[in-house]
Formats: sequence, C-alpha cells, structure tokens
Amino acid sequence: MACILLTGSCHHQMTSIRGSRPACRCFRYDYKRSAWCNEDERGKNKFSMSLMGPYKKRRLSLCPLASSAPGTIRDSSRPNFYQEVIKDTRKKFVEEISFPSKDKQISLAKALLYVAAEDDAFMAFNREMDLRSLQSERRDSLISSDSLDSEYTDEMVLAGKSISEWLKELDVIAKEVEAELVSRDIGCHLVQVLEAVNLVLFELRGFKRSPIVVDPKYSYLHSVLSLGQGSGILLSVIYIEVCRRLNLTIVGSRVGEEFLIWPQMENLEELFKETSGRSLFGIVNGRCVDNPRSKASDLSGNSLSGLEIATNLDIIGIALANLIRLHWKRASRMNHGLMLTSALRPVHDAQGNFSMIDGSNIPLMRPQDLRLAIMASERLLILQPRNWALRRNHGMMLYYGREYKEAVQHLSICLAWAPEEEAAILIPFVEKLHLLRLESSWKSLGHKSG
Repeated sequence: MACILLTGSCHHQMTSIRGSRPACRCFRYDYKRSAWCNEDERGKNKFSMSLMGPYKKRRLSLCPLASSAPGTIRDSSRPNFYQEVIKDTRKKFVEEISFPSKDKQISLAKALLYVAAEDDAFMAFNREMDLRSLQSERRDSLISSDSLDSEYTDEMVLAGKSISEWLKELDVIAKEVEAELVSRDIGCHLVQVLEAVNLVLFELRGFKRSPIVVDPKYSYLHSVLSLGQGSGILLSVIYIEVCRRLNLTIVGSRVGEEFLIWPQMENLEELFKETSGRSLFGIVNGRCVDNPRSKASDLSGNSLSGLEIATNLDIIGIALANLIRLHWKRASRMNHGLMLTSALRPVHDAQGNFSMIDGSNIPLMRPQDLRLAIMASERLLILQPRNWALRRNHGMMLYYGREYKEAVQHLSICLAWAPEEEAAILIPFVEKLHLLRLESSWKSLGHKSG
C-alpha cells in the first residue's frame, strides 16, 4: 500500500476539530511518488463572491401598517427580485458547465448549488404570489408580517447561507480531516487518509444515506450539507469535493443502481487488498460492497478498469435525472402509475374505438412539482441536447403542463433523432398536439370551439 507522508507545520497542537485552528500549510498528493508534497502556493478560490452580490444593496423590506392592521407588502419589486435570481442562477449554471473540454475544472458543488438556488427562488416566488393573491382576495384576513419575514431576507440565501458560504462549509470539512490526520502523527497510509474522511463525514458529522428519497430536501446539496442526510449521488459529491480539497482525486462510475467511487491510482488491485479486515474499496463505498445482491460485491481490479469513469458533467447529469424522477413522481401523485409516455399509448373510448388522450382529459398535476421537474429537465438537456429520449420526456412534461407550443417544438426536434419505431409512435401524437395548440390559441382569443 502506498504511503502518504505529511510534511510541514501542520502538527501544531489543536484543541478541537470543530474549534478554531492555526493556519496550516497545504499538501498535494503526488501519485508518482505516492506521497503528500508540500504545496507552498495554494490557488485562491475563484468563487470568492456571493452569488447574490449584485443584489445586496437592494433592500426589499416589508412595511407593516398601523399596529392594529395586518402586515402588507409595500414593495412590488419582490417578485421581480426572485425572477432575477432565477435567471441569474440559470445563467451561472450554464457558465459553469459550458466547457466540457475542461471537465476537471467544473465544480460539482458550485453547479449543484446553482440548481438548488434556482429552484429555491422559484418556490419563493410562488409563495410570494400566493400571499399576494390571498391578500387581494381576503383583505379582511390577518396575515402577519412575521410570517412574511420568515420567507425573505435582503439577499437570496439557501437555508441561511449564501452559495459561497456553502462552498466554505466543504472547506471546513476538509480542514477537519486534516486535523484528524495531524492528530494521528505525520505519517499516514492512503487507507488511513480515507478512514479519516469517513470518520469526519459519517461519525463526527453523522452523514447518512436516505434509503428512499421521497422528500426533495434530500436531493439538494445545501440541504444534505445542513441535515447530514441525502441521496447516494450527493453523498458521493460531498466525498469527492472534500477529497479534492485534500488534493486526493476520487473517481466514480455507475454500477447497476449504485454510483461507486474510489481513489485514482494505477494499480487498481491495491483497492481490493484487505487491511484489518477491510479493503480500500470497501472503506470508500461502505455496505453495498458487502451486499451479495449488489453488483459492487462482484467487482475486482480487472473489472473496475473496464468501467467507464464518470465525468463531472456525467455526475451532474445523474443528480439532475434524480430530480426529474422525484419531482415528476410528486407532480403525478394523484394519478398513480402515470408514466411520462402514457399519453403516447392509444386507449379505448366508450365505444371500444382507439383514441389518443386529448386536452379535455389530461390528468391534473401538481403545478409546482411539475415545473420543478421541467426545470431539471431543461438543465439536463443543456448537458445532453441530442438525447432523444430525454427530449421526448421533456416534451411530454410540457404536454401535461398544457404548454402545447413548447411541447410541439421539443417533440418535433425529438423526431429528428428518435429511432424509426419510436418516431412512428410520436408522429400522430405531435399532429394531435398541433390541433390542441391551435384550439388553445383560438380560445385565448375569446372564441368558443364548435
């Protein structure tokens, strides 16, 4: 097993892992030498400004009326603020992932925090509009200013922290691992480094995997960092990001239903040699390696070398695909068993004839969850614009949302890349959508259909 040597001035006495710590010199892991090397000039974090920096000077306050009257919203720009946040975070997400040739420079944490910030701003916008609607319809109802204050602060934050602060939280975790390594003396094997990462993440901080993700909060990075519980892919992202801050490269690949990670090294057989009853691969991936029903239990150094290593864009795509499935499931909760492609299948009418689902009987959806699924799909399409199945599903979500014009556009593009048998199913549906679009436009002009 390669040995990792810590040299420098990090062995000062430290009072607490979580407490204040003296400045430490940084180390880089050199795989050719199999050692940690002193890195005198550490690159500065380019993302030093808060995402909402331009908005800090905009104070959108709530102005209650007389003490006997309910609190009311006096600044009409609050909804505009949320809409600007939505646009800004989408723009920054696109900028972060727009250079696939520089995949290693893409920050998984930053990209996924932009996703969370956009969705959070969208939900805040909906809450704001609901409150305004309630005040307009029920002017005699009491809506306290306290309840409004709890929904809004001067700058857009995620669970009380800006995006830059959430990124610093990952820095703090990495420093806690460094402190743990220092407490074990200056010389540590690679296995001990990963054990220290596991100790900090899963014992000291109590991170754990949510067995069945049904609550959206377990699918957003800031919530997982805050709650210590989340989906497997986001726990892998945290692991990768923490190790990256320790200059240790962690790679991963999807194996069956699992996303497995391991330290990058030339001799992969080293990962499966047991030390104190555990292999390095088992230490990193936990219980799934010991589960005989998991494909991870059958892996070896040879089979691992044959796996396709996931890029950062691939990992972001997996997280977005999970969001699509989660929000679609929540959106279609009242229609048990409804699939995105259900409307493409012909159904029997009362006379036994075949007909397609039309605009009069589109299943009702939960609009906010459906829109969140569409937003996740929009981002994934930026990563995979030629994925015909993804574009078909995106078009179908727009159809269920009665956005016929956009649905026609995406399904028509899908026809150019779909296999011939799939295109044969889509063509009659797209033709029907054209008619629904015309009917919808006709009604919007005040006409009644015959």
